[in-house]
Amino acid sequence: MEELLKILEELHPEIDFRTHEHLIDDKILDSFDIITLIAEINDEFDVAIPAHEIIPENFNSAKALYSLIERLKDED
Repeated sequence: MEELLKILEELHPEIDFRTHEHLIDDKILDSFDIITLIAEINDEFDVAIPAHEIIPENFNSAKALYSLIERLKDED
């Protein structure tokens, strides 16, 4: 989780990603941020996020995103 928080904080250092749960709904993360996140997650966690998983629910919070990463790692 710490690695993910570091990636997120590089994108938006002004946001507390530990507590914020509406990153998409509040328009904190935009489409460019999502693309950047997907690439960084692929590099850091060796996990490819399939297109059908790129939905707001999976990117609305660091916790949801980390759950997605863990689930995808378990599927490998």
